[in-house]
Amino acid sequence: MTPDSERHTDGRSDQVIFGVDGGDRELAAAIARHPGLRVRFTADASSDLAKALGIAGEPPRVRAPVTLDVLHVGETARAVNMVVLGSPPDRLRLCHRTRHCRVDVDGRTVHDGPATTVVVANGEYLRGLDVVPRGHPGDGRLEVHVYAVAAGQRRRMRSRLATGTHLPHPGISTSQGTQTTIQWERPVRLEGDGVDQGRIQHLEVSLGAGEVTLVP
Repeated sequence: MTPDSERHTDGRSDQVIFGVDGGDRELAAAIARHPGLRVRFTADASSDLAKALGIAGEPPRVRAPVTLDVLHVGETARAVNMVVLGSPPDRLRLCHRTRHCRVDVDGRTVHDGPATTVVVANGEYLRGLDVVPRGHPGDGRLEVHVYAVAAGQRRRMRSRLATGTHLPHPGISTSQGTQTTIQWERPVRLEGDGVDQGRIQHLEVSLGAGEVTLVP
């Protein structure tokens, strides 16, 4: 990450713009270190956020300033695209067991029972698949999807992820809000912006609306 200074045309004091090259995880790490960033983001091919914003071409940069929401994951971590607890939807197989999970969104319980997966999304895509069709990283809300898909239905569900036609599904509950609390009966895998973050049993995720601006 390289800082550059830029003077506003209205005469205000210099404001630092950070250049971030890489994927969603690199952008999230920069945001965690420097809240309120103005970022010149050069995305690589792994960036699901760039795909959601329509800037995944060459060069992969925004053409006008874009304000982004950010996921606050626990006390200090940040994510710009998506957090997945349990078995990721694109890797959900017949052998994956369900575990009891309680999910609250904005203080309301939306799931209290067995599940394999909880997706908390700011963006839309996961490894290029349209996992959260209604997700947009600047709409002021997070999307929470809870997967309790029967084992025999998982292969067909996976085949529809690329086009977003896996929804609606009776085994996938969807909710929107600004904060969610997730409690599992035992630790499960945590993935943040496509990167394995170890195992966790309890997690709170909240939305930081409009916290980052991407600039050309």
